[in-house]
Amino acid sequence: MLDVYRKLTQNQFSAALCTLNACIEACPYSAWNAPVGGRIFCQVAFHTLFFADYYLQPNEEGLEQQPFHLQHKAMFRDYEELQDREPESLYDKADVLEYVQFVRGKADRVIGSETETVLSGPSGFERRSFTRAELHPYNMRHIQHHAAQLSLRSRLDFDIDIPWFRTGWTE
Repeated sequence: MLDVYRKLTQNQFSAALCTLNACIEACPYSAWNAPVGGRIFCQVAFHTLFFADYYLQPNEEGLEQQPFHLQHKAMFRDYEELQDREPESLYDKADVLEYVQFVRGKADRVIGSETETVLSGPSGFERRSFTRAELHPYNMRHIQHHAAQLSLRSRLDFDIDIPWFRTGWTE
């Protein structure tokens, strides 16, 4: 059963990231720094990836010490996503697309190595009082929530249709 859980979670996480990636790739440069709800398109894309990355961690520690973060210090700046304030930073589209690929690889590695003991234990995040097994679908729902916002904006403003991804990059 563990292998089934890991495989379906990897597939659906990949599909969610494919959807987000398609939204980012399809976004015209004229819309990249334009509003989507209360934020800017690039901020929504970054926010989504940031928290996907964050919740793939075993706990609240160590995010900033990942090699990807150390190599991209300018992108993460002062970690405003973890602060109780509105975001101010804007992000380069190529950097955000690179971040998608990092999160994709991290998701495959992390989910693929989760043990039954870890999955049945706490999420590792104080504000998420459910199991680690539930944290992964929670994380996917967050990705899909924001991908839907970005997809709708692309559809309404530019008549760009984002495709449905069944299982992700493996299709």
